[in-house]
Amino acid sequence: MRNCSPVTILTYHSIADVPPSGSPYRGLFVSPKNFQRQMKWLSRLGYIGLSLREIHPYILGQKRGKVVGITFDDGFCNVHENALSVLRDLGFSSTCFFVSGQIGGFNKWDEPKGIPYTRCMSDEKIREWANAGNEIGAHTVDHVHLTEVGLSEAFDQISNSRKRLEEISNQRVTSFSYPYGDVSPDIRNIVERSGFKLAVTLRKAQASSRHDPLLLPRRNIRHSDGWIAACRKTIFG
Repeated sequence: MRNCSPVTILTYHSIADVPPSGSPYRGLFVSPKNFQRQMKWLSRLGYIGLSLREIHPYILGQKRGKVVGITFDDGFCNVHENALSVLRDLGFSSTCFFVSGQIGGFNKWDEPKGIPYTRCMSDEKIREWANAGNEIGAHTVDHVHLTEVGLSEAFDQISNSRKRLEEISNQRVTSFSYPYGDVSPDIRNIVERSGFKLAVTLRKAQASSRHDPLLLPRRNIRHSDGWIAACRKTIFG
């Protein structure tokens, strides 16, 4: 096994104005201004933002460089509107994980929690995202807790999301994000059988060659994280 430095993979959800104090799950929002500042400071510090697919050789030690993984869960329109141009201007790439059953829809899975209504990218926006050099990843069909459904349904949720996204994007979809970070050995194996090569969790750590490529850890960026916190998480994990 090659000796290599661990790599941080950052997680974002909504790049939009942060809801008022007391709103449910407001930590999942990062303001456009804050996101732009975080990306610019990472660039100034010499980091290159990369998609999961592109950063994996660095995790394995096959490549060396100052890199950070940039990922977005859920596939919201506000990511297309407020993050795409920032990434493009800096020469960064990223991975966005889409809920295939809500393409052109909204965050239906969040309704019971009172999280604000948020639009999801359409087919056209997904293609624009991919054509800008970003990776398309899968996040199930309906954003379910995979360990709370039967294995047959879990297989359908995982494999069908991949098929649908490949039809839309006309590119291979080989990266997966477990909704809610919810994973078990059986679910991990279904992800592998469904054709995915990489998958990310919500476990807090830096990724290294010792990690299972289908159980890679990430660091979540919250609404309260300024550029200093984002840089600290990138450098120290």
